[in-house]
Amino acid sequence: MKKIASFTVDHDTLEKGLYVSRIDGDAVTYDLRMKKPNMGDYLSTGGMHSIEHLFATYARNSEWSDQVIYVGPMSCRTGFYLVARDSVSKEDIIRLVKESMAFIASFDGEMPGGKKNECGNYLDHDVPEARTVAADMLGVLKDWAPENMEY
Repeated sequence: MKKIASFTVDHDTLEKGLYVSRIDGDAVTYDLRMKKPNMGDYLSTGGMHSIEHLFATYARNSEWSDQVIYVGPMSCRTGFYLVARDSVSKEDIIRLVKESMAFIASFDGEMPGGKKNECGNYLDHDVPEARTVAADMLGVLKDWAPENMEY
């Protein structure tokens, strides 16, 4: 079988950051890498779940809500995928991710979609980890620019 594009990225050299993973027509998949691969430090399922609820909620309520197709975790537990229409500029994607991370880093309240009738695993959340990871990503992305978005 043909090797898929994400398996051609050198995970031995990949650093935390925000990258263009692939482009399919007018859909751009971004790789928000929150953990350095294969270093033994991964997102917990609870932290990842909390980031997913908060990141997706923020992105789908942002000014780009109609352009956001998908926000979801990588099963390797090192980051998230954000899929958006190509009509959103790279600068705006960086801004959206930074704003989302700021929202998560300061989140205090009831988890959006966090009730039993709204979520298939509503008890598995770790908001403190989500806050810590988001705050770390704000530092990583502080001076991020479109030219940094290539693997």
